[in-house]
Formats: sequence, structure tokens, C-alpha cells
Amino acid sequence: MTAASDAPQVRIDGLQYCNWSREIFREMRQGGLTAVHATVGYHEGFRETVRHLVDWRTRFRDNEDLILLARDSGDIERARATNRTAIFLGLQNPMPIEDDIGLIEMLFDLGIRFMQLTYNNQSLLGCGWMEKEDSGVTRMGREAIAEMNRLGMIIDLSHAGERTALEAISLSQRPVVISHANPRWLCDSNRNVSRTVLQALRQQQGLLGLSLYPLHLPNGSDTTLRQFGEMAAEAAQIMGAEHLGIGSDLCQGQPDSVVRWMREGRWTRQAQAAASFPPQPSWFGSNLDFPKVSEGLRSAGFGEAETSFVLGAAWHRFITVSLPSAV
Repeated sequence: MTAASDAPQVRIDGLQYCNWSREIFREMRQGGLTAVHATVGYHEGFRETVRHLVDWRTRFRDNEDLILLARDSGDIERARATNRTAIFLGLQNPMPIEDDIGLIEMLFDLGIRFMQLTYNNQSLLGCGWMEKEDSGVTRMGREAIAEMNRLGMIIDLSHAGERTALEAISLSQRPVVISHANPRWLCDSNRNVSRTVLQALRQQQGLLGLSLYPLHLPNGSDTTLRQFGEMAAEAAQIMGAEHLGIGSDLCQGQPDSVVRWMREGRWTRQAQAAASFPPQPSWFGSNLDFPKVSEGLRSAGFGEAETSFVLGAAWHRFITVSLPSAV
């Protein structure tokens, strides 16, 4: 395999939803994070999402020495040159576009660069993994995929059902991502992804971000670094290290009440199972721990080039193709 020319310098986390603060942005810098894909919202409509984007503009202004708003791959280079972290903004649910295809472009213009077609439930675009029946990509979903392709907004299938994921991969004219999930056969949850989906993703030059969220890991919160590395090695057998990254799903500092919002939003009055964040693995509790991931990869036989791809070079290459610099 050809070594990644920028390997040691680039570290990218493909998904976080932290309780954002200057302390966390400092930890991104201390952990060497070149770029992070940050979740803006879940079940919010368009107007609430704009409010969150206003809050993000305040964060960028107040922490401009640590972070910058990333709109394309050129902003990754700008972040590296100025010792900052590039923040790509994304949506884990298409709720903010409501039933108006035109709002995709409005959100893109406001800085959104990733959007999931579904969260856990059926959406207007497709079916989430928790529904009993997966009816696939909807009529509006087909239109949304075409519009996202036109704009360059990255399609994320992390919470999609099996049929929806396979149809979306086939329909998209651009490679798509599953930003935060793991091989299902190593952690028996439909929230993770099957061999069939991974094979289709790889065939279309897509990318898988390995999740470090305990409920997605083979031994939950007790998963060791070596076990993580072994899981990554199995995923690499299908994806290849050059199409494999990290999407930690880190929710650092978030209160347990956020779990209920993430799972239930406003669509039900019935509380589901007890909602709380599980303990993080001992080796990954914050952005400070991101460099430790390399130890697990090396223990499973990843070489220098392969390790560099997973830590960020694969994401960097994907974003360079998907969001080329406007300069």
C-alpha cells in the first residue's frame, strides 16, 4: 500500500456531539485533531436548527484561536496552517429540511456539510434502523439524494435501515459515508452495519467511521484497545484501511437528559427504557485520548500507513474529493 503523504499530521474525527465549550476545543488542539464533524441537531425543525447555527457562529467568533468553520477541504489546510481544528457541521436527522426540498440548499449555504437521511425512525427520506419494516428510500428521499449530490452535501447513512442504506448507496452519484458505526457481526446490534452494506459502501468508494460509543463496541464499555484494534482489522478486510476512519460519537460533557432527546424527540409521550450515557471505554473519554487509538490499531497489525489512514488520512482524502477547495 502506498503510504499516505500527509499521514502523521492529519487526525480527523468523523462524528462528535459534545457539550461544546472552550475547554473541549482546547482538548481538540491538545489531542491533535485537525478536523471534527460536529452534530448540530437531531429532531429540530428548520428554525430551531438556524438557532443552533447562530450559536455555532458565536462559538467560532469566541474561539477563533482554536477552531474555524469548515466549508470545504481547503479549510482543513487552513486549520493545519494556523494550528486550529476545522469544524464541519452536520445533521443526524433530516428533520430540519421539513418537507421542503429547497431547504437543503439553504442549510448548505449556512454551513451544513453532512446530513443523515434518517435517524432511528422512518423519515420523509427513508427508514431508520429501529423500525420493524424498512420500506427503503422514499420518493422525497430520491429527490434529496439528487439535491445533496448536486450541492456536494455528504450523505450519511449511520442510522439507516438495511434496505434504505443499500438503496441510498446505489442511488447516490457520489460516494457516501457511514460516519459512526461498527461491523454488526462483532456487536450484535442493528445499529451497526452488515457485511452486505459494507461491501456495497466499499464498492462505491464510500467510507466507514468506526464508532467508539460503548453500545456499538464488541464488549461495551469494557472493550479494550486491543479488541477495538481487532474489530478495526475485520472492517479493514472489507473496506481497506484507505476507506476506514474514526467517527467516535463522543458526547463529552452531555447530561443524561440529552439521551432522551436524542432517542425520543417530540414524537412520543411514552418514555422508553432508562436513558443515560454508558461509561466510555477507559482509553477514550475525551479528545485528549484520540492519539491512543493508534495503539489499538498497531496491536492488531496495522502498519504506519494503514494507521495513518484510519486516524484521519482516509477522511481527509474523502473530504478532498467530496468537498474540493473552492480556491
